[in-house]
Amino acid sequence: MGDQELDQRVEELEQRLGYRFQSRGQVETALTHKSFANEHAPQLPHNERMEFLGDAVVSLVVGHLLMASNPEWSEGELSKARSALVSATGLAELAQSLELGQALRLGRGEERTGGRDKPSIMADSFEALTAAIYLDGGYEVTFEVLRRLFDPLLNDALRGIRQRDPKTHLQERIQAVYKRAPSYDLVDTCGPEHDLRFTVELIVEDTPLATGVGRTKKEAEQRAAAIVLEQITSGESLEDLLLKSKSI
Repeated sequence: MGDQELDQRVEELEQRLGYRFQSRGQVETALTHKSFANEHAPQLPHNERMEFLGDAVVSLVVGHLLMASNPEWSEGELSKARSALVSATGLAELAQSLELGQALRLGRGEERTGGRDKPSIMADSFEALTAAIYLDGGYEVTFEVLRRLFDPLLNDALRGIRQRDPKTHLQERIQAVYKRAPSYDLVDTCGPEHDLRFTVELIVEDTPLATGVGRTKKEAEQRAAAIVLEQITSGESLEDLLLKSKSI
């Protein structure tokens, strides 16, 4: 990739990012893969060190966004959500959405083996690009760029976490408030032996909050937890749910 083509690719990338670099040196380093430096000039700066800084900046910004949008969440909930959002797969998908691979300077070997689409290279390059923005424009600018990129993903990611394991998600939330886990009481088992149905009650602070039914006790517990999580997501607090249950 010649200098003129690189200039054009950088300008197109800046348009997609909504950010114009003040220093071309930072973004050129971020877009230079180690394989390119090894083939052209061993002393040429490449993006490996920038990945290290970018990883920390991405985690900081996503942590900031999660804390601001979920003030009642525990540390465990925040950590789980952040891990889901800043996974290698997630960052690679963001890089693809920015067509970041088209702007990279790769060695011939990586070029031949499809390096512009490799998830590992995409994720690492996204981190390096984040570091370049941070070094070029500072934290507030970087925060705004990443906020625009991550905002559409936040709700879907958090919804997915809850759907995968509502029991664990609810337990972390309840423990953060009451310092002890909820319990699940088996209240009924019915149906033929080959098709049993289990009914459990979810108990918090000695108060039943929800009833779940499933083909296994675990499935029933998950469904009971999902009911309470849905109520909390709709705006009700644990304290309100307990007061309502006690008054029935």
